[in-house]
Amino acid sequence: MRILFAGTPALAVPPLRAAANACEVAAVLTSRDMPAGRGQAVKQSEVKREAVRLGLPVLQPARLDPAFLEEVRALEPRLLVVVAYGRIFRQPFLDLFPLGGVNLHPSLLPRHRGPSPLSAAILAGDRETGVTIQRLAQRFDTGDILAQTRVALDGTETTGSLGDRLSILGSDLLVSVLQAFAEGKPLAGTVQDDGAATYCAPIRKEDGLIRWADPAEAVERAVRAYDPWPRAHTTLGGQTLLVLKSHVYPDTLPLPDSGAAAPGVVAPGAAPRGEHQAFPGTVLAASRGHGLLVRCGRGVLAVERLQLPFKKPLDWRSFLNGHPETIGAPLGARAEGV
Repeated sequence: MRILFAGTPALAVPPLRAAANACEVAAVLTSRDMPAGRGQAVKQSEVKREAVRLGLPVLQPARLDPAFLEEVRALEPRLLVVVAYGRIFRQPFLDLFPLGGVNLHPSLLPRHRGPSPLSAAILAGDRETGVTIQRLAQRFDTGDILAQTRVALDGTETTGSLGDRLSILGSDLLVSVLQAFAEGKPLAGTVQDDGAATYCAPIRKEDGLIRWADPAEAVERAVRAYDPWPRAHTTLGGQTLLVLKSHVYPDTLPLPDSGAAAPGVVAPGAAPRGEHQAFPGTVLAASRGHGLLVRCGRGVLAVERLQLPFKKPLDWRSFLNGHPETIGAPLGARAEGV
C-alpha cells in the first residue's frame, strides 16, 4: 500500500520509520527549512533528516496549491498518514487519497485536542494519557477514533520524555491500523464525544515564565511541561534564570521566631525564613536533601537544578556556591507572582 507521510518534529520520526517498514512511502511531506538559533543557520526538520536517511522523496511546498496537488496525484498514494505536521488539510487535498487520511495524536482524544497535548497532560496533572489514531477531519482532532492505547503517568514525566514514550507506542498502534487498511478490513471508527473535549493552545516562549503565586504543585508541573522548550524561567538580579528540575518540598518551614529548625535545612548567610512570612518567589533557605526552597502561593518548591544565560546547568549546591546571595533573594519581579 502506497502512502504519503506528513510530519515535522522528532515525535514523528519513529512513526515514519514504522510506516516505511510496513508500507511503501511514496513521499514525505514536511515543513520547509527555516533559519533557527542565534546564528540563524538553516535548519531541517527532524522528519526531513530521517526521510533523507531512509532514501525517501521529500516534499516541502510553500503552499498546497493546485500545482502541488498535481505533484501528489502523480505519486498515486492510497492513504495520507499525518503525525504532527501542524496544518489542516483542505478537502481538495484529502480527495487525492482513495482511502482518506489518518492522524496519530498523542493524547486520549477527545481530551487535549490541539497542538500541545503532551504539555497539556502534564500541566493538568493527568494520571494517564495515551495515543489516538483518528481519521482526518476538517476540524482539528475531531475525526472518528480508529485505535487508542492508554499509559499511566507517575508525575515525573517531562514533555520530552513523554513524547519519546508515546512516539514509540504510537508507532506500534499506527502499524496495526496500516495493516488493517492494507488488508481491506473495515475500520468504521468511533465518533468522538464533543461534550467531553478539552483543548490546548500552541506553546509560546512566554508561557514558561514561572508564576510564583501559583501553588507549588502547579509550578512543579510547569517545570516539567516546558522541558525541553521553552523551559520554565524566572529572573534573579535582573538575569533570566532557568529552573530545570524541581519537586514540591514535603515539609513546612518554621516561622523565624519559633526556635525550631526543619531537618536538613541550611541557609548560608541567612536564617531560614518562614514560608508564610515572604512574598511568593522568595528563596527561603536551602535543604541538604532537597535544594533551594522557594516560596509559592501555596507550599514550597525545592529547586534542584538551575541555569543562568550562557552558563552550563548546575545542581543547586554548585549554584549556591557561586551565588550565596541567592538565599533570601526574590525570584522574578513581584508582579510575576501576583
